[in-house]
Amino acid sequence: MLFLSRGEVEELLDLDELVDALARAHARLSAGEVSMPPRIAAFAENDGLLGVMPTYVPGEVLACKLVTLFPQNRDRHTHQAAIMVFDHENGTPLALVDGTYITAARTAAGSALATRLLARDDARVLALVGTGVQARSHARALARVRDFEEIRVAGRDPEKAEELADEIGGRAVGSYEEALRGADVVAATTHATEPVVRREWIDPGVHVNSVGLNPAGREVDEATVAEALLVVESRESALAPPPAGAPELVGIAPEHVHAELGELVSGARPGRTARDEITLYKSVGVAVQDAVAAALVLAAARGRGAGREIELEELTA
Repeated sequence: MLFLSRGEVEELLDLDELVDALARAHARLSAGEVSMPPRIAAFAENDGLLGVMPTYVPGEVLACKLVTLFPQNRDRHTHQAAIMVFDHENGTPLALVDGTYITAARTAAGSALATRLLARDDARVLALVGTGVQARSHARALARVRDFEEIRVAGRDPEKAEELADEIGGRAVGSYEEALRGADVVAATTHATEPVVRREWIDPGVHVNSVGLNPAGREVDEATVAEALLVVESRESALAPPPAGAPELVGIAPEHVHAELGELVSGARPGRTARDEITLYKSVGVAVQDAVAAALVLAAARGRGAGREIELEELTA
C-alpha cells in the first residue's frame, strides 16, 4: 500500500485538472451512477466531530475519507483528514493519502466549478469572507476561472485579514458589508453562527459560494437563500439534517433547489439566465470530490514514483 504525505499531495495535485475532474464526477453523481451514502459523524469534545465519507465512482475509484472538524483549534488546522483508496475490483487497500490538503483543495475547486458555471463572464471583484485555509484555497482556485481585478478580504481579526490580503495581492476591508457591496463573486469560508452574507449587502447579479458549515448557526441569511438561484452538490447531502447537511437549508423544500452541480455540467438544468440574477452555491462537501482528488494524486504518484510503500499484511498463495 502506498503512503502519501501532505507535502507529496500538495506537489502532486493539479488544481486545474481537479476542477475538470470534479465536473465529470458531479455529472456522474447527478446521473445516479455514483454510490455515495450521506456523511455520518460522531461528536467529540471541544465542539469537535469525526465524519465518515465513503464513495464509489464505477470503474474509477473506491475510497473513504475520515475527517475531523475541531473549530477551536488554534495551533493546527480545524479540518484534518485521511483518505483510504481501495482497489475497486477486489477491495485491497491501495493507498493512504493525506486528506487535509485535499479537503481544502477540492472544496475550493468545487467553488471554482460553480463560479465557472454561474458567475457572470465579466466578474471582476471578488470578496473573500474569512481568513483561514479555505479563504486562501479559494483565492487560488477562483482566480483560475475568472479574471479578478480586485480582491477584498474581510474577517473577524483585522490583522489576519491584512496578512491574507498582502499574501494574495488583495485589499483588507473593515467589515463583511464593505467586502460584499459591489462584489461580483463572493467566497464565504467561515465557521460563523450568525450570517456573514446578508441580502441587503449584496448586489443583483452576484454569485455567492458558501462553504462554511457550523451546525450551531448559518453563514448565509434566509433572505439570500430564498431569493437566489440555489445550486448544491447533491440534494440528498445538502438537505440532510446538520451536521451532514447545510444549516442554511433546514426546512427548505427540495423544489427550491434549482440544480445540482452535475446537472449544470451535463446541461440537464440551465445556469444563470439573467444578468441581475443572484446565484448561490451552497456546499457541504461530498465524498465523490475527495475520492476523485485522491485518484488524481495516486495516478500522479505512480507516474512519478512518489510515496512510500508500506505493508498491512502479507498475501499468501
